[in-house]
Amino acid sequence: MKRAMICSFLMIGMMGCRNSQPVTPLHQETVPVISHYVTNNFPHDTSLFTEGFLFHAGRLVESTGAPLELTNTRSLIGIQDLKTGTLDIKVVLDKAKYFGEGIAILKGKLYQLTYKNQLGFIYDATTFKKISEFKYANLEGWGLTTDDRSLIMSDGTDNLTYISPNTMSPLKTISVRENGQPVTKLNELEFIKGYIYANVYGTNFIVKIDPSNGDVVGKLDLTKVSITEKNMNSSAAEMNGIAYDPIADKVYITGKLWAHIYEIDFNK
Repeated sequence: MKRAMICSFLMIGMMGCRNSQPVTPLHQETVPVISHYVTNNFPHDTSLFTEGFLFHAGRLVESTGAPLELTNTRSLIGIQDLKTGTLDIKVVLDKAKYFGEGIAILKGKLYQLTYKNQLGFIYDATTFKKISEFKYANLEGWGLTTDDRSLIMSDGTDNLTYISPNTMSPLKTISVRENGQPVTKLNELEFIKGYIYANVYGTNFIVKIDPSNGDVVGKLDLTKVSITEKNMNSSAAEMNGIAYDPIADKVYITGKLWAHIYEIDFNK
């Protein structure tokens, strides 16, 4: 009897010791948060449902979508005037047929995705005159960028598809992972100094992706910027839009129906 009691006390003691040990989470946070600060802000037309955002030859180019329930929106491509917030419209898509998505400029051509048509458009990057169309197998078109060799496309999943600008055929696909877990809803894209930056749709995060393996190696938490915007503009929707000006070495962000474009500084 005493022996049984001693064993019981030993077991209780062992359980107590075990329970006193710190619990290690299954997935520890290993991706560093990139510090940043806002250096300036500029006006932005609140009717613009931002889908693509880029700098080219010193000009800020924006593409937009047009949800049918938002009657004041249009699927456009234009050049942003940072001083006035006016979009100099260059391309207008038929809202009844197409929902404009991401854009990229490569070797004198501007490429545009559409949401669910599995169809893209190619324009002259100077005149914005339509040159041709292209098909893609991805079920949806979201963001688009370039590494100066290929087009890089997101489609709402954790995959990024590399596309040949010569044949408009897929070259490869990389899967984006954070701590080994897939990162889905990758949206607007920007290629900055060897890395792909992506808005994660529905969040205030921008992730920094190593294109060699798809690993997330850093992320920006822009919650404070989003709160600031929504406090001033109750109609503001999701954050979406990253544009890098390589001439001035500056980064600009915005969102759907936002009243401002924010210039941010961070370690790129």
